[in-house]
Formats: sequence, C-alpha cells, structure tokens
Amino acid sequence: MRTPEGLSPTPRAVALAGTVARLLHETEESIIKPDAFDPHTAEAHFVVGAPDRISLPVFLPLMRRLGQIAPKVGLQLRTTDRDYAIRLIEGGDIALALGWFEQTPPHIERLLAFEDVFVCLCRSDHPLLAGSKMPTLTDILEYGHLVVSSTGDQRAVFDTVLERHGLTRTIAATVMNFTIVPELLLGSDLIGVFTHLTADYLTQRYPLTIAPVPLEVAPVANHLIWHRRFNEDPAHKWLREELRLAWKGSKFLPSQL
Repeated sequence: MRTPEGLSPTPRAVALAGTVARLLHETEESIIKPDAFDPHTAEAHFVVGAPDRISLPVFLPLMRRLGQIAPKVGLQLRTTDRDYAIRLIEGGDIALALGWFEQTPPHIERLLAFEDVFVCLCRSDHPLLAGSKMPTLTDILEYGHLVVSSTGDQRAVFDTVLERHGLTRTIAATVMNFTIVPELLLGSDLIGVFTHLTADYLTQRYPLTIAPVPLEVAPVANHLIWHRRFNEDPAHKWLREELRLAWKGSKFLPSQL
C-alpha cells in the first residue's frame, strides 16, 4: 500500500512474510546446495554406455560392488560405439560412457581412464605360435581374423591402424559381442586382435594365449565422458568415482600402463 513514507506491506503480506522467506531459503538451498548422495539408502537408476570389450573386466566388478554398497541403485549397461555414445549422452539417454573417443564436442566432459594396447589372441596350440620365435606381423596377417563390432561392421580400430601402414587383413568372421569369441577361437585357426584388457580376461578363463602385435601403435586411450550439465550433480559424481575405482582396481589392466 502507498503511504506518505512510500510502499508498506499489507497485513496479508506481513502474515505471509515468514512463510515466503522460508520457501525462498529452501529453494535456494536446493538449487545451490543439492542434497548429498548416500549410496546406502538412495534409490536411483543409471544407464551407462561402453563397448562390449570393457563389460566383463570393468563393469562386472563394478556391478558386484554396487550390489554391496548401493542395494537400491540400479545400473543398466548399453553397448555403444564412439559416435553412438555421444549421441546418447546428448539426448539424455545415458548418464555417461566409457571407451575410445577420438573427438568430443565442447559440452562433453572427458576424463582419461586408462590406456591399453593391441594384442593377438588365439588358441594355445595355434600354428601361429609354433616355433621359438614370436610371430611377425606378416604371420599374423596370414590367418583369418575374428572381429567384434557392436554395430556389425566388418571393421575395427585395428583396421584403421593397418591402413595407416598400407596394410589390410582378412576378416573371416564378425560378431557383435564377446559371448562366443572363446569358442570360435578354440575351435578354429581364427585369431583376434583385441585390447590387452579384454584378451587377458579371456585367457584367465579359457586355454587361449596372447601374443604381442609387432607394430608401432600408440596405446588406445579410453576416456570416461559425460555431459557438462552433470559436473556438480552429487549422484553423477558418485558414479564417476565408482567407475574410476573399478578400472583402477581391475587386475586385467597391463601393469606397465
């Protein structure tokens, strides 16, 4: 109301002042200081993207740990390649992704997770391993290769590396995940060129053998990526830290990396 001294609140405004002040304070607290995330009691669901090669050595132990410390937190893993993962993050379909990404948009944050190298994987009595010498690149390229591609493409990162050296390989079989890879390698002369993380996991469980790939190749850098808008989100930060602990604790990562 207008008064000789200026504007004055009405009796109704005075009565509401305390309530309005409390609502404004609680709103400010919610926006500026989001609630802390307690994994022991929180009910949440996260969708994470990653290539199949990372699922067993990284996400299997992660899911086991979450089952112990965060019983009401659900984790859904979607198999994604590089471009697909970025599109899903931008669309809000997944919370974050782990894998190899050459380039990411400015609004996508990225954290170097770990580096890995290419190795050759085959059955322990494979003719490639006959003799006392380590197989040469020519030896490796003489055999049919097994490729794992989540999109079904008959190409992988290793084919891009070979092209840079003017080389190609014979791709004899392509599958979309690693489920039947051990059986295919054990029952044939097929060989696979995979990252050490994946290959070492398989050799722990099947009579398969790793041989180095004699080619100058930079290590494969795997990054964790997410949308910038989740930088300070407590639940998101907690999940990123749990993922970091999962790959740091993986016994399948090469010790020299």
